[in-house]
Amino acid sequence: MAIVARPMPPEAALPPCDERIVELYRYWLSIHPARGVLPGRQHLDPVMVPKLLPWLWLIEFDRQPLRFRYRLIGTEQVVALGRDATGKWLDEVHPGFAASAGYPQFVAAVERGEIGFHKGAAINHRQRSWMSIERLVLPMARNGHDVDLLLGISVFMPTAAAAE
Repeated sequence: MAIVARPMPPEAALPPCDERIVELYRYWLSIHPARGVLPGRQHLDPVMVPKLLPWLWLIEFDRQPLRFRYRLIGTEQVVALGRDATGKWLDEVHPGFAASAGYPQFVAAVERGEIGFHKGAAINHRQRSWMSIERLVLPMARNGHDVDLLLGISVFMPTAAAAE
């Protein structure tokens, strides 16, 4: 399977992907307080996306040095990881995170407010031998401009080879 991992501007169209990712993306676009302004945590209402909650995660981060931590992790993420990583640093939960194809997306989300989409092998998860992943990383900014939180969704599915 080809891996698609790239940062994109906030208004970009998503490539073909799972409907749950599309639903979160549309919701994120709908909560923007104004054109050119990012939504913040205060705009996010989990009641509006209840069926997505098991796949969602929130990432907080330190800027100096740039390091990411799970603030919240959905139940499907816990199952895929084989543990609850809430409160844990991503580089501790996923030892190769800083060298992964997804890392630049997290950096672009923090530094430039870009969204990130990834489709490919699930390399950091318990059942990685048969699983593929689609992931969306969305920047959030309390003041509308300075990213202070990442909202994301990871959807896992059997690879085509495993489904046969």
